[in-house]
Amino acid sequence: MCLLISQGKQGGTVQAIRILIVDDHADFRRRLMEFLASEPEIEVVGEAGEAQEAILKARELQPDLVLMDVRMPGINGISATRQLKDEMPQLKVIVLTILDLEEYREAAMASGASGYVIKKHLVQELLPAIRSALRSNS
Repeated sequence: MCLLISQGKQGGTVQAIRILIVDDHADFRRRLMEFLASEPEIEVVGEAGEAQEAILKARELQPDLVLMDVRMPGINGISATRQLKDEMPQLKVIVLTILDLEEYREAAMASGASGYVIKKHLVQELLPAIRSALRSNS
């Protein structure tokens, strides 16, 4: 998943944060898009159901931020995050997972992720995590 937050102004209008959502569960992607639709500063520019598709879409769509599931078939979200950050260092990635495991958190951050959100806390933590990621220079 990708979320965008105002990166500045162009011609007096606020530029939306462009987000790509990546999760192997279509229903979760749909619910996340619905949740983000209420945020005027966010524009979901695409979605992907697996990591290889996400890498191709990120190259094409050039989002500001990717919301990346950890556990997916094929390439996992940690490896995909590392590859995206190698290719697009300016890209922000927030890793999403159902598992609150320190080893996943450490691996996500070591791969270049700007944040880590447990899905059961998504409503409370996602928007602050997006804003924090976009403020950081990492």
